[in-house]
Amino acid sequence: METRRLRLLVELSRLGSMRAVAEAVGTTTSTVSQQLTVLAREMGADLIEPDGRRVRLTPAGRRLAEHAAVILAAVESARLDLAPDSEPNGTLRVAGFATAVRAHLLPLITDLAESHPGLHILIREHEPAEALELLSADEADLALTYDYNLAPSDPDPALHSTALWTASWGLGVPAHADVADAADTLDVFARFRTQDWIVNSRNTADETVIRTLASMAGFTPRITHQADSLDLVQGMITVGLGVGLLPIGIPTVPDVRLVPLTGPRVTLRAYAVARHGRLAWPPLALVTDLLVQRTAATAAPPADVATPDVGD
Repeated sequence: METRRLRLLVELSRLGSMRAVAEAVGTTTSTVSQQLTVLAREMGADLIEPDGRRVRLTPAGRRLAEHAAVILAAVESARLDLAPDSEPNGTLRVAGFATAVRAHLLPLITDLAESHPGLHILIREHEPAEALELLSADEADLALTYDYNLAPSDPDPALHSTALWTASWGLGVPAHADVADAADTLDVFARFRTQDWIVNSRNTADETVIRTLASMAGFTPRITHQADSLDLVQGMITVGLGVGLLPIGIPTVPDVRLVPLTGPRVTLRAYAVARHGRLAWPPLALVTDLLVQRTAATAAPPADVATPDVGD
């Protein structure tokens, strides 16, 4: 059922003649008649009947015209609601890693509740691959993801990525480890070639970084432990279970030392990702713009926030 046919029926109920309807919508009387005939066939009921030299709506036609008025009003409301310049309303479904949600999205929630009360944000915590799957399955509208400069994600032509922030990462090692005279990143890695290595259990990007740098340093890392929490990674390092990547700037426990990786550097890159064709939807456009503004103002996640908990 096409809305343009419903509109012709509503106009006929208002104006009372095919000619008046044709003039109102800028078409011919013949076209109006043909379209109403098609509508009657679709509905399986007579919608108009002769009334002298004119026509009038049958009871079924009058009833459908009442429904059509409601339907057309809803369609117009939806059009206005979704227009790029309209007030953001509705539910925005966000899937993202915890640091992005905690450090950048949550601080926006209170202000948005006051400035845009018709906008509701639904949050689901997920690692990048999981968030992108939800986006592709239309179970999320916005994905907050990350990759590393040494483990870039593969671009998906169906998705649009907006850069948010970058953060430098280092290597978490036992506090007593002697790396003061390490020349560069490869030298740091080489000194822990016999250690076990701790990686993310829900994302393979940091493992790719570790394997890449270890290969450049001339060895194959023995990856044995997996953890989603940076606190847990530090706990593992404390009891001697291995070493692992940690974001520069986070507080470390007394038994853990965070060694900067100066060359090659390890840089996490965060993104806001959405599907092409939806970028102008007001709720999505608003929240993405606010995230860009916030991350530009803060430059990097707060030092006391775990940038993703090796899966956070």
